[in-house]
Amino acid sequence: MAACVSRVELSVSCRSLLDKDVGSRSDPLCVLLQDAGGGRWAELDRTERIKNCQDPEFCKKLVVDYYFEKVQKLKFGVYDIDNETLDLSDDDYLGGIECTLGQVVSSSVFTRPLELKHGKPAGKGTITIAAEEIKDTRVVYLEIEAQNLDKKDFLGKSDPFLEFHKQSDAGTWQLVYRSEVVIKNNLNPCWRKFSVPLQTFCGGDFNKPIKVQCADHDSDGSHDLIGAVQTSLAQMQTAGPGSPVEFECIHPEKKQKKKSYKNSGIIRIKSCKIETEYSFLDYVMGGCQINFTVGVDFTGSNGDPRSPDSLHYISPDGINEYLIAIWSVGSVVQDYDTDKLFPAFGFGAQVPPNWQVSHEFALNFNPSNPYCQGIQGIVDAYRQVLPQIRLYGPTNFSPIIKHVARFAAHSVQQGTAAHYYILLIITDGEITDLDQTRQAIVDASKLPMSIIIVGVGEADFKAMEFLDGDSGVLRSVTGEPAARDIVQFVPFRQFKNAPREALSQVVLAEVPKQLVSYYKWQGWPPLKPPEVKAV
Repeated sequence: MAACVSRVELSVSCRSLLDKDVGSRSDPLCVLLQDAGGGRWAELDRTERIKNCQDPEFCKKLVVDYYFEKVQKLKFGVYDIDNETLDLSDDDYLGGIECTLGQVVSSSVFTRPLELKHGKPAGKGTITIAAEEIKDTRVVYLEIEAQNLDKKDFLGKSDPFLEFHKQSDAGTWQLVYRSEVVIKNNLNPCWRKFSVPLQTFCGGDFNKPIKVQCADHDSDGSHDLIGAVQTSLAQMQTAGPGSPVEFECIHPEKKQKKKSYKNSGIIRIKSCKIETEYSFLDYVMGGCQINFTVGVDFTGSNGDPRSPDSLHYISPDGINEYLIAIWSVGSVVQDYDTDKLFPAFGFGAQVPPNWQVSHEFALNFNPSNPYCQGIQGIVDAYRQVLPQIRLYGPTNFSPIIKHVARFAAHSVQQGTAAHYYILLIITDGEITDLDQTRQAIVDASKLPMSIIIVGVGEADFKAMEFLDGDSGVLRSVTGEPAARDIVQFVPFRQFKNAPREALSQVVLAEVPKQLVSYYKWQGWPPLKPPEVKAV
């Protein structure tokens, strides 16, 4: 199961609540429920009760785990509490709303009218929900070198590495970082710049004792201590360009044994900076729009859509694998796009009126406006286009990748984290223009976009797995490496008997990392960066 992206804190306030109490105002409380499937709702959290108030601003925050790749259906219920029991069935219902967590986090402020039941307003009552991620997003970046370290190896010099430990409240030392690079045969090493989350490094406490140990690496694991330093982040932060902070590296046993012992070398902090590392939610809550485009494979290998064994055959209950893939991925992504207008294209078919093969035709046959209204609009356009085209070939991906890349390249010119693009390609198999597609993906890896490929049917998808890049960095034919991994491939057959949401959870799990890696690479903060709160 995918790891939780983060935890979200929801602040709730209401206006103009119904007045259910005789002689005084209502005493409201808000409860948060999550869809547990099968028509059941499970309580996640609840606010405090506020006495005699029709416009409450609840102090207690509601906390929920957030997953980008899931549609998390929530229900907020507001009750007038007139007793001390936890059970809400004996309390007056003042109204509620149903929504998704995606809708809440992608709106800076989310306000909705309260309803007593579907379609029946709760007077003029409204509820406002604001989301905030719970985390300290700061990161410590350190550059460290050492001088004149003790020689520990009989035949050569030492192979030094560093370990950082923070002191727990109980006084024990907990490892927070070990340098990856063992510098061979060097008594004056300069380690590579590294970073550790502030929370991990010192729990956000700049004065917490930090112990830095320098040891000589031995391949059998019996590393020899060269010496140690005790300091704090506050001390290390005083390092600046041209004025490093220096500490004597002390070996406690040597110090005890020899009166003439000075030190086992000098540890020098060249630079210690604290920077904010933004998360996926920082970008989304800061106003980044996720633009969703669909590309559908209409090549002849799918089979005649009128035949029940065709992958494009729509069953009596109105579905096929293409439609399930569009619904499951689109239902998650649509919450992050305010206009809900999604361009949808087909490729590999002969299209009217001249029956030329097209590798990027609008499903609605309107090239100047290929946008469909919502996911339902894509589904409707797909159903309408099927009888009007002739399935043909070859299977070329590069035209549609380049199409979306042009939009992504245009958004880059703004120099802000305003738009990110997701292209969903649904295909039945072997790709014809593999070399051109490799180049298109390598080019797109430098742009704010991710590509999801869902393979339908029983074909051999080796080429798709190659494009996924999980087994190594994808390169173009000329050897140019992708700047980052942006392709996620999933064969639909693995999800045939799984719940419908399982597909979206797997294909979208990588997107938050891919989005953050792109903006970090560019050095772009969110449009509206979060306020940094000291922990």
